[in-house]
Amino acid sequence: MTINIILLGPPGAGKGTQARRLVEERGLVQLSTGDMLRAARSSGTEMGKRVAEVMDRGQLVTDEIVIGLIREQLAQGGNGFIFDGFPRTLAQADALGDLLAETGMTLDAVIEMQVDDEALVRRITGRFTCGNCGEVYHDDTKPTAKEGVCDVCGSTDLKRRADDNEDSLKTRLLEYYKKTSPLIGYYYAKDKLTQVDGLAAMDKVGAQIAKALDS
Repeated sequence: MTINIILLGPPGAGKGTQARRLVEERGLVQLSTGDMLRAARSSGTEMGKRVAEVMDRGQLVTDEIVIGLIREQLAQGGNGFIFDGFPRTLAQADALGDLLAETGMTLDAVIEMQVDDEALVRRITGRFTCGNCGEVYHDDTKPTAKEGVCDVCGSTDLKRRADDNEDSLKTRLLEYYKKTSPLIGYYYAKDKLTQVDGLAAMDKVGAQIAKALDS
């Protein structure tokens, strides 16, 4: 069964982790705005050249370009898509809805991963990732078995994001609440929204999402 979903939640809510699980368990395609822009830039296509020109000028890529990249991905088909990092604004939500209608597709569910801000700060400031395979760790809840070595691939390229600190996170949270949180009401009004406890254990969050998608 084809299913298309949006994962909503502030930075660090665990959207990336749950998206990877859905890719593995259900064969969905994760459409990450950042990944699409990087791939387009190096592709040499007309769209890729437009992306490169905008980024080289230090400007933000327009919604029109992002929608164009998503349109290309949707045309490739598959079991369904996870929209990760898009939409971020009401205008983008409208544009995505128009695109799905144009391509004869539907948005089946919007999952909001709810978190407590103080707990989120603790979660974010302690996390680090493997630069080789992308596995995510945390100082308190998921340290590596051997200090400095990835459990999955054995790489020692473990790193923390430069903006994974309290001040940067509060700035990112403010941006989320100003621009993205209105989407919660938007999709609630469209009867698409399901809320899950984003601070629960990873498997419990996954089980809540699975229940929402299968109901």
